[in-house]
Amino acid sequence: MNPRLMSRDAADLRRLQTAKTEVREPGRGHPAALGPELLGYYKDVVQKRQTRLAAIAEKWVVLVPDALCDHCVLQSFTRGSLTVLVDSSSHLYELNQLLLGGLQEQLLLACRSTGLRKITLRAGQAENGDGRFTNTGQR
Repeated sequence: MNPRLMSRDAADLRRLQTAKTEVREPGRGHPAALGPELLGYYKDVVQKRQTRLAAIAEKWVVLVPDALCDHCVLQSFTRGSLTVLVDSSSHLYELNQLLLGGLQEQLLLACRSTGLRKITLRAGQAENGDGRFTNTGQR
């Protein structure tokens, strides 16, 4: 091995060791801890939204027939609007007819505490790996 590379590696190791053991003044040289900030964001934004979506999902499973539940994915819930992806146009039509036939009113009443005001259906499929959705249209 090249002696120059060995001395460079040794110098890097010494620098890292002194950086680890060196005591610095708070606020100088170290960025602020992200842990408390991320926990606050999670509690204020993510957990609140996921709690609402979970409550809606529980009611959805009870009220929507199992044959249609297997073909639906609750994609998002923002500003009182629930977006549902349905994997085929025939299932989309069936679900739309059920919603128009009174299921939407039942869901809105059952999920009143979550702030649900509107249900939007979209044709699309959930991809398996990364959780992104492929939209093939919108209704």
